[in-house]
Amino acid sequence: MKIFTTILIFLAIGLIIFNFTLLDYNHPFEGESVVALVGIAAAFCAVFILLIFKMSKKIEDKLKNQ
Repeated sequence: MKIFTTILIFLAIGLIIFNFTLLDYNHPFEGESVVALVGIAAAFCAVFILLIFKMSKKIEDKLKNQ
């Protein structure tokens, strides 16, 4: 499970980078740039959720070992 979540985190970071390339910095809230901004926000949320999940699994493992 640890490897799977790590892979998903790297995929989400890759999506963030990809969506940054799609942004039109002159008009960030028009056309395709809005889609890229939504994609960036969604990928950031996914990264944070996966990091929270990994931290909760570490806590769970520590509590089982006590």
